[in-house]
Order: sequence, then C-alpha cells, then structure tokens
Amino acid sequence: MVPAVCSAVIPGVGQLVNGDTEKAVGVFAVYAIAGAGVIGAIPIIGWAAGLVAGATWLYGVADGYVQGRRK
Repeated sequence: MVPAVCSAVIPGVGQLVNGDTEKAVGVFAVYAIAGAGVIGAIPIIGWAAGLVAGATWLYGVADGYVQGRRK
C-alpha cells in the first residue's frame, strides 16, 4: 500500500520504494515530459499530453500497489 501512495504523490517513487530503479526513472520521465506538454513548456498537443500523463500516473499507482503486494 505504501508504494501506491508514494506513486500517487510523485509518479515513480512507488517503483523506487519497491526497488525497481529503472522502472521508477521511466515512469517519472514519461510523467514529467507529458506534464511539461500539458502546461505548454513543450509544444505537444495539451489534451494528448494530458492523457499520457494520466495514464502514466495510473500505471505508476497500480504497478506500485501490485508489485508492493508481491514483496
């Protein structure tokens, strides 16, 4: 449960708590780039970047929960 809460606050931290460093970096990077697209810092269509950011956030929380329960 703790990794899921960590990923809900900052995407990728739950994976880091579970010991999946590479996955944590990937989730955080995708979320950060998509988030930058949402706010207009990177010229990506805002709604598409928003969908990517939302999907990445949801994946991070779900993966943190599932992998945390396996350990």
